[in-house]
Amino acid sequence: MIRRIDLRGRLAAGETLDYRTLVPRAPVDVEAALDAVRPICDDVRHRGLAAVRELTLRFDGVELRDVRVPQDAIDQALAGLDGRVRTALEESIRRARLVHGDQRRQDVTTTVVPGGTVTERWIPVQRVGLYVPGGLAVYPSSVVMNVVPAQVAGVDSLAVASPPQKHFGGLPHPTILAACALLGVTEVYAVGGAQALAMFAYGLSNDAVGDDGVRVRPVDLVTGPGNVYVAAAKRLLRGVVGIDAEAGPTEIAVLADDTADAGHVAADLISQAEHDPLAASVLVTDSDALADAVTAELDLRTKTTKHDERVRTALSGEQSGIVLVDDLEQGLAVVDAYAAEHLEIQTRDAATVASRVRNAGAVFVGPWSPVSLGDYAAGSNHVLPTGGSARHTSGLSVQTFLRGVHVVHYDQEALKNVADDVRALADAEDLPAHGEAITARFEGDGR
Repeated sequence: MIRRIDLRGRLAAGETLDYRTLVPRAPVDVEAALDAVRPICDDVRHRGLAAVRELTLRFDGVELRDVRVPQDAIDQALAGLDGRVRTALEESIRRARLVHGDQRRQDVTTTVVPGGTVTERWIPVQRVGLYVPGGLAVYPSSVVMNVVPAQVAGVDSLAVASPPQKHFGGLPHPTILAACALLGVTEVYAVGGAQALAMFAYGLSNDAVGDDGVRVRPVDLVTGPGNVYVAAAKRLLRGVVGIDAEAGPTEIAVLADDTADAGHVAADLISQAEHDPLAASVLVTDSDALADAVTAELDLRTKTTKHDERVRTALSGEQSGIVLVDDLEQGLAVVDAYAAEHLEIQTRDAATVASRVRNAGAVFVGPWSPVSLGDYAAGSNHVLPTGGSARHTSGLSVQTFLRGVHVVHYDQEALKNVADDVRALADAEDLPAHGEAITARFEGDGR
């Protein structure tokens, strides 16, 4: 079912290995998807609500009456929420608030010289649009992961968009609405896909939509996961609006040795494979015996899992595989090159091995820290970089919703003391007016 890539002995044979190309990865062509989303975004920009309604009917099969979800529908969703699910969501929210509360940066003032200070202020984005997908699965957990850090950051205005569902009267899934209610989010829109992101980026004004009375204020930042068309819309709209990242199909990599439990590893690989046929599940190990045992466990467990066809497609796809390495040292090099969204370390002294990882969206240490825990209730954020972007990008956090602004305050004497240096650098760059802006302040005092 799952292919093997054997890297053993190749370094000793003198090969130069490019692990980024040797480790499997899902083929996602965001550039191609741009051609599909560009006319969608342009249509929403120019025709507003009329375009949103037509696009929703085309893609979701729902004829929207109200773009905004009525408050009574949000309240009813919470009232009808299963008690166990409500308890679990409340605990997820509690833990997320605990972790994200410690992320809030404080303003820092540095005295550069007497009379000269630079303060770094952390200012929250004013308005944010949070996207919650609704395709093959339902993601109330993504409501939590997007809303909590934004609230902790102090964002003034939050709006959530999620695709309308035929089976729920053209509203987003009720569990998503219930999660919004638990978090105190009242501005929710039944709009999905690229049209939702365009709506957030450009807004919907009364003038654009005639007498419907609908108004959606544009946002400053859009966050949240989605499919390739959502990623393409983010790429297209970046600059019009800020984005968190272009999320691709989910990924899990497991670095394991012969101490790992094959059943645990297989279960974790399957847990991410059930997200999407393009989901990537990768095991990196120096143990033939573990590779054989995990392969056998995958075969057994996929026969009983609910989404067996989806899981088998993901596990047998080119994006998944078992990578055999000479030792854990090579294994670390492989997983660092891969830069997985989720990386599990199931080895001897897992904490020490994990401390050496440089590139991953999130690292899960030891046999009792599966990715599923992070998806829901570890307190960490599950909106993470994919497609190798963990080499340069962080997951969603409070910092996503904050902007660092430097505030410079020099008095006359502090500026006078550095005036010659500023003028010298201005002359070196052939920008004399920069120096003259300093000189103008001291004309008549001998400098």
